[in-house]
Amino acid sequence: MSKPSQLPVSATRSKTPMPAAQRVNLYIGMAFLFALLMVMLWGVLQLMQWLEDEQKTPLNRVVISGQRTYLDDKTIERLVRAAQPGSFFELDVEQTHQLVEAMPWVYRASVRKRWPNGLEIYVVEQVPAARWNDDLLLNQYGEVFDGIAIADAKQLPLPRLFGPGGSEQTALQGYRDMQSLLESTQLQINELFLSERFAWNVQLTNGIKLNLGRSEFIDRLQRFVDVLPLISQQNKAIDYVDLRYDTGLAVGWLKPAEKSSDNKQQES
Repeated sequence: MSKPSQLPVSATRSKTPMPAAQRVNLYIGMAFLFALLMVMLWGVLQLMQWLEDEQKTPLNRVVISGQRTYLDDKTIERLVRAAQPGSFFELDVEQTHQLVEAMPWVYRASVRKRWPNGLEIYVVEQVPAARWNDDLLLNQYGEVFDGIAIADAKQLPLPRLFGPGGSEQTALQGYRDMQSLLESTQLQINELFLSERFAWNVQLTNGIKLNLGRSEFIDRLQRFVDVLPLISQQNKAIDYVDLRYDTGLAVGWLKPAEKSSDNKQQES
């Protein structure tokens, strides 16, 4: 006679229910944890709202530094505040940096926040070296920038350079080399023209026009300097000097009527 099969002890033993006191404590703990998480979430939201509230964390101070001659601090500050109307914590430093550097008379800029409510802006101003094609300016590196309105307002005495696009640095360097050579004569270059074929033409402040051609323009200008005392002995007003010759030059003289007209224009 076979014995009846026995079930495992674990299968026959019933689960012991959790005491009521432990269940209460578990529910209380879970409720406390949930409440704590909600309080923390509420605190984070309140902090974010406080940080974003312009009235509680305003941008009070905008400090601008760096040597400035043509830039106006109030204009810079108005531009920054108009583009960044939020609180101190919301202000985007990189966007502000790009905004300031995009101003025509700003060559370089750096921007940083200063706790608790300030913004510091350091600017390197453009140094104008010449007018370019009458509607732009060149800085000291031969780079173009659109600052002609302020230049006109300040009546800056800048030489006028003209040339094709992409020849800015060539024209500026040519001007500097020529002006350096003319220092001993007390003559100044008023206008410089660089043609599409890179031929040089110069007009001096005394009205004399120089045609220097494409090559060896510095040597040709030196030739003009050498013969200027000789041709100045003539009792005639010089209109132009053509130096596109290997060894000589050609001089054009102003007619008396033209000379009288030029004198009247200079007096006016």
